[in-house]
Parts: sequence; C-alpha cells; structure tokens
Amino acid sequence: MQKSMKTAIGSLVLLLSALFSSAPAAAAYLQCAPFAREVSGIQLFGNAGTWWGKASGKYDRGEAPKVGAVLVFKETGSMRVGHVAMVSRIVSAREIKITHANWSVINGRRGQIERDVTVVDASPAGDWSQVKVWYAPIGKVGTKAYPVYGFVYNDKPLPEMRMASAAPAADAPAMRGMLLASVPTRTLLP
Repeated sequence: MQKSMKTAIGSLVLLLSALFSSAPAAAAYLQCAPFAREVSGIQLFGNAGTWWGKASGKYDRGEAPKVGAVLVFKETGSMRVGHVAMVSRIVSAREIKITHANWSVINGRRGQIERDVTVVDASPAGDWSQVKVWYAPIGKVGTKAYPVYGFVYNDKPLPEMRMASAAPAADAPAMRGMLLASVPTRTLLP
C-alpha cells in the first residue's frame, strides 16, 4: 500500500512539474513567419529575412503595398532574423495597416498577434524601403525606421479556403480575410 502511494505521489509530482515548468511556456510563443504564412497563404519557409530571396521566381515582388501581400523586413542588429507581416489594409500612399505576430512584448508576453497595426513609409523617396511601425508599449508609431526589402504578393486563392468555401470563384483577398478572421487572436490592438 505504501509503495503504491509513493508511486502515485511521484507520478503526480512529475505531472505537475511538467505542467508548470517554465521552459515549455517560455518557448511556446508565436513567431512572425509561421503566422504570416498562415494568414497570407504565401508558402515560404525559413527566417523572415530570407523570404525576399526565396520569393524570387515563385511569387511576384515589389515596392507597392497590396492587401494580402507580405511586407519583408531586412535583418538588422535588433532584428537578426528579419520580420514579416501581412498587409491588411491600405490607408493612404504612405500608410498601411498590417497584421503580424511577435513584434511587441505585451503584458510581459511575447508572440502576441496584433491586427491592423499602423505602418508608415519613412523612406525619403516614398518607395517603402524604410518603415516605422506601431509599438504597443508606447501606444503610437515608433521613432525607429526599419529597412525593408519590399512586398511579396500572392494573387492565388488559398487552397484550403477554396475547399471550405461554398462560392466557386471567390477572390484571393476575400479568402485571406476569411482565414484571418478565423485565426485566434491573443491580443487585439487598435
């Protein structure tokens, strides 16, 4: 009886330590690249900063924002692997809204999803080669300008949405919007 009680207690301790271990919780946050791939349908893999080169010959690329396109940030000292974000809305010639993950640490948590975040073209030539991004901890667009490669476009409908859609020929941005609406949001900011 005592042996089975000790075994049960030992098993319970192991279970509780696995559940409340800080290592898995710390590692389990959403990265920008898998999130951008999911909401945009652009099937590129690897670090965010490599997406621009990997898109060559597979997807159209350019300097003009389009809804559903992925904005690819260059690698910098503070962003060693770059960053990617999907364009969710065009506000003006020099302002867009993006949806992305893992930009800000919000309430002490990394990997948060932010929808319709303001991004402004900060490039002197107005060519979207540098941008400033809304930063949640300060509640406004940040002061740092980040270099970007440009936009990767996906004009094809998402296959999984085509199969789920009752409409035979829906356009790609509408499908991406439907997919985006179904993505669970951890944090929703203005």
